[in-house]
Amino acid sequence: MASNDSFKRTIGVAVTLCVVCSIIVSTAAVQLRPAQVANKAKDFRKNILMAAGMYDPSKTIKDQFAAVETKIVDLNTGKFAPDAIENVTAYDQVKAAKDPKMSEPVPAEQDIASLSRQEKYSKVFLVKNGNNIEKVILPIRGYGLWSTLKGFIALESDFNTVIGLGYYEHGETPGLGGEVDNPKWKALWNGKEVYSAEGDVELSVVKGTVDASTPNAEYKVDGLSGATLTSNGVDYMIKFWLGENGFAPFLTNLKNGEA
Repeated sequence: MASNDSFKRTIGVAVTLCVVCSIIVSTAAVQLRPAQVANKAKDFRKNILMAAGMYDPSKTIKDQFAAVETKIVDLNTGKFAPDAIENVTAYDQVKAAKDPKMSEPVPAEQDIASLSRQEKYSKVFLVKNGNNIEKVILPIRGYGLWSTLKGFIALESDFNTVIGLGYYEHGETPGLGGEVDNPKWKALWNGKEVYSAEGDVELSVVKGTVDASTPNAEYKVDGLSGATLTSNGVDYMIKFWLGENGFAPFLTNLKNGEA
């Protein structure tokens, strides 16, 4: 009997500890959730600022982001859709892409970025000087080697010259595909051009290095050494999101003052 009682007490103590620990962990998760959401939003905005060449670590992200205007664009029409989304700040277009009511399937022959589905509405981020748009920052995403890379590309007021590119989420191999985070590689994008005179997306990531002797160097960026599939993924998502199925109609409307 003593042995049996000891066993029961051991089980009782173990169960009690499990319950107490579960309550502590659950409580901590609930209490920390608002802080986690706030930090995620802060990091998201920081990456927008960095892509646009606006991030200053000596200033708060909140103050810097005050210069950025968030708008909603209908990807089918290429025009602003201010009434399409009730809460623009909270709108998550990646989640919307998984909702059949908020997205459309991407035909296989067009799905070079491996998206499967594309949201109907996208956020865009504008930096203005009065009524003039100085910068436009566009969200992009697509599959690399191991993961979907999610980031931004920023364009100057001509809607053709690249200011910067950066990713806020990916799962690529550190030292290889993970070099998309390398400041030296990201710096290569500055000043590159997106469209040819005919309006085709010429911007591309190429194998090897690009120098002054490279034909059409203004459209080309060095590939990532040892990371061909990630480089291809970046190239494909650029061509998709800046093409006719992405933001090209919107950028054309901006140029013509018709957005």
